[in-house]
Amino acid sequence: MIGARGMVKHGEIVIEQLKQKPVEELFTEVVERKGLGHPDHIIDSSAESVSLALSKYYMENFGTILHHNVDKGLLVGGRASPKFGGGRVEEPIYIIIAGRAVNEIIRDKEIIRVPIGYLAVNAIRRYIKENFRFLDPDEHMIIDYKIRPGSMDLIKIFETGNTMPLCNDTSFGVCYAPLTSTERLVLETERYLNSKKVKKELPEVGEDIKVMGLRRGGEIELTIAAAMISSLIPDLDHYLSVKEEVKRRVEDLASKITDLSVKVKVNTGDQPDKNIVYLTVTGTSAESGDDGNTGRGNRVNGLITPCRPMSMEATAGKNPVSHIGKLYNILAKITANEIYEEVEGIREVYVKILGQIGRPIDQPIHINVQTVLEPEYKLTSEMENEIKGIMREHLERIQEITKLILSRKVDIF
Repeated sequence: MIGARGMVKHGEIVIEQLKQKPVEELFTEVVERKGLGHPDHIIDSSAESVSLALSKYYMENFGTILHHNVDKGLLVGGRASPKFGGGRVEEPIYIIIAGRAVNEIIRDKEIIRVPIGYLAVNAIRRYIKENFRFLDPDEHMIIDYKIRPGSMDLIKIFETGNTMPLCNDTSFGVCYAPLTSTERLVLETERYLNSKKVKKELPEVGEDIKVMGLRRGGEIELTIAAAMISSLIPDLDHYLSVKEEVKRRVEDLASKITDLSVKVKVNTGDQPDKNIVYLTVTGTSAESGDDGNTGRGNRVNGLITPCRPMSMEATAGKNPVSHIGKLYNILAKITANEIYEEVEGIREVYVKILGQIGRPIDQPIHINVQTVLEPEYKLTSEMENEIKGIMREHLERIQEITKLILSRKVDIF
């Protein structure tokens, strides 16, 4: 329970019962998802692609992942002139990734240089080619980097971790479980519209899908911004028919996810009588002036949720070995879901993990687990022990998170 607990030991797991309404019982709930082709998602994915490429190169050539953080990125929108049946990109999208990375190694008195620029640029090019049908990284983009050698103190901290890496930042991670029906609907709507199935059946729908969910009482309103591919849409009637089909499909999806009333609105900025509609040449608004910045997109659970605690930390681009701004957000996500699934009586759970630079990553200085319980339950010592057991088990295996990241088996934004 919340209240005086005496002196709290360094590293203690503090568990509280919150006396508050679950989010689903609040009258108002707002949830957002920036999809695959949104500029903020593109720059997050670009930064993460560079980190993964560096990690792979370091492992293959030196047997370990060397120090790097490439979590600063900017996408500057280009300029395009889409039109029914065609259009063109007139000024390219500009992407730059900045950060720090080990760029040379001395081995047997020989200096071995790491091709940082080659790895960074080609990682982003490969990501774009694999995820976009009409955005050509060679024709429509300029890809740049400013990645400098890491500061010596951070490199030493990174290298002196022995078997257990040391935190190379003082930061925290936070996540919760479970998702509300509104959150699940927003998340699944974007995933569905960007699925291979929809892209095959409705190829006119581009990758830039943004979904905003507003629940007021028992009614959800989804506002969807869906970029359309101009070359595949010959006229206004065709555009409107695709837009209506998107609406119909999302309504059908919603009926399978929630029993609440759902209203779906697509491309509300359109003014068909003035021929103003959401057309793009490439499938992303980045082609025409919409910019992106690392860390402004989705949080670790894939959503932006102002009704929930969130970390402002960018998970994308941080090294997957010792940067707790990445590791602890993922750890909070994994443990929150397991606590909710395994501990009886929990309605909602919030996990917050704080780490301190220089400490082993399996020894955060503070963990706070907050629970909202079902009405007939109270927080007992047995529940507390179950929760602590889950947290300790995952801390002992925290290095497995690095493997999940490298194999892309965990979503981080």
